[in-house]
Amino acid sequence: MSSPEIHGTTLENIAPDVFRQRLLVEGYFSGPMTEERVSDSLLELAAALNLRTYGEPVVFQPDSGMGKAENAGFDAFVPLIDSGISGYFWSGPGFFSLLIYTCKGFDNDAAIAKVRELYGVEGRIVAHAF
Repeated sequence: MSSPEIHGTTLENIAPDVFRQRLLVEGYFSGPMTEERVSDSLLELAAALNLRTYGEPVVFQPDSGMGKAENAGFDAFVPLIDSGISGYFWSGPGFFSLLIYTCKGFDNDAAIAKVRELYGVEGRIVAHAF
């Protein structure tokens, strides 16, 4: 198992009085991705990071022919008391991109480890903290 690479991005902080933490995590998942797996994984990730949800995840799977075949998969969002988690899953290549955006701090390394576990990531996983 390779260790995660966390890259920092410097952004101009135009609202220094508003705390926010963002982590973008990308990699390749293993096994079939289903609507249920997407939904359950977002809830499990939130719980593992002590982030409280206030609604069920919303998962979209555009109908065939609505977009490019190579972009087929799922788009999802779970609302958090302290913001939200968005996920994008490409079925063909088995690729995912998750954005955890909160107004409450969380452990980046714990988030990456949980994502690796939830999606069965065996290879490289890359994260951008900003």
